[in-house]
Amino acid sequence: MRFELVSTPYAGRSVIASGQECVNLYAEINASLDPQAPAKTTYYPTPGTVLYSDPQFLKGARGSYRTSLGTAFYVIGQNVYFLTSNRVLIFIGAIADRQSQIKFSDNGLVCTFVDGVNGYVIDLATNALGIITDPNFYSADYVTLLDTFFIYNRSGTDQFFISGSNVTYTLMTTTGAFDPLDIAAKSGFNDPIVGIVAVHRELWLIGALTTEVWIGTGAADFYFQEQQGAYINHGCAAQYSIATMDVLCFFIMQDQQGSGIVVQGQGYDVTEISTPRIVSEFKSYADLTDAIGFCFQIEDHAFYCLVFPTANKGWMYDLTTKQWAEWNWTDGNGNLNRPRPNCCMFAYGVNLVGDWENGCLLQLDINTFTDYTPVAPTGPITRIRTFPHLNDNNDRSTTLSFDADIQVGTTDDQELDPQISLSWSDNKGVSYGNPVMQSMGKTGDFLNTATWNRLGQARDRIFKLSWSEPIKTALNGGFIERKKART
Repeated sequence: MRFELVSTPYAGRSVIASGQECVNLYAEINASLDPQAPAKTTYYPTPGTVLYSDPQFLKGARGSYRTSLGTAFYVIGQNVYFLTSNRVLIFIGAIADRQSQIKFSDNGLVCTFVDGVNGYVIDLATNALGIITDPNFYSADYVTLLDTFFIYNRSGTDQFFISGSNVTYTLMTTTGAFDPLDIAAKSGFNDPIVGIVAVHRELWLIGALTTEVWIGTGAADFYFQEQQGAYINHGCAAQYSIATMDVLCFFIMQDQQGSGIVVQGQGYDVTEISTPRIVSEFKSYADLTDAIGFCFQIEDHAFYCLVFPTANKGWMYDLTTKQWAEWNWTDGNGNLNRPRPNCCMFAYGVNLVGDWENGCLLQLDINTFTDYTPVAPTGPITRIRTFPHLNDNNDRSTTLSFDADIQVGTTDDQELDPQISLSWSDNKGVSYGNPVMQSMGKTGDFLNTATWNRLGQARDRIFKLSWSEPIKTALNGGFIERKKART
């Protein structure tokens, strides 16, 4: 019978409830596209990475930004670069070297960014870089643009302040860009503002415990006013987990009752997108607060990604299928680690990410099946998918054979015989046996079937497929032949 992958990975908190895992793969629901498709769901490889530009400055990326004019900037350590359309990184100046992420915004005249303490500004006409010296500028972690005004949070407080309309480089590096009266505070609760984003032309003031939505009214005393009835009793536990896409806002939630739930904000409400397994996983990390969030689009799928530096883990949430997957980088010893990206932007027609370790600017490429690494131009990407529990009322069953329903014969290397492994757990997913390898077919061997025979008996079994070959694949699931064991 066909063994489908139609259930959601990382759903139930315990492996005995849901043992399914998904590593470096994302799902496409065929049933909604083609009712005649042989499998309801197919899993495709997450994109690999290729070197886009190397600044030869061995520090971690802190931020990247594509401006409204289509140009791009990139920050590595204390160095600020302008990225040209022919992949050249041009050094334009230095800032304070901190551990914080960099947040950007621009108004078409200048690009401003903050590092948690200082504010900086780049003249978009000349790429001149300067520090904001206006005496009415305060320290800030976030900046966004709405209705021609730059809006900043005042670090560690419940206050936020705004610039004048369409401010220029000269104003921001001297005086006059900020009015001392253009400052306000969250009114519902006095928790500090940890992030500010503009969503659907509305201002979200995301605090440590609560969130408020403000709108531009043009009032003479202060341009922005609180939107009545839009109070949200949830804040953010990880300051840099905040990310936006279209009319959606994402972050790791925290409120007066707890924390660790991942939420999606839309309109004036937030809904949970995490699962019991995801929340339990995140809560187990030594540090949840250092999570970094960003969004990107691959093919017709949009993803919200979370990287946890201390925990050395990465995750992807697919907005199309509403499924989670682990997003990992495989080191030279075969161990899974956090992915290479520390920030992300869409510039010059491609998705670009900044490497957390060496500052290289990498391109996410759906047609690349390896990762660019510090020690080698290409490194393997480990891909794993576990299947649902096989349990026939706890009766003992014999598995006669298992066939992987996976695309084969796609290697371009005439000498390569790509391998795929099958392992299985007979203790409900607590541990797995040694993997057994089979061929995925040499070049052009499109009819090859990876088959495993005489797999023994079990009452509750979970199968796991794993491969790391640099080839194009698509996994429909499997075929399995079983019979009830004699009693």
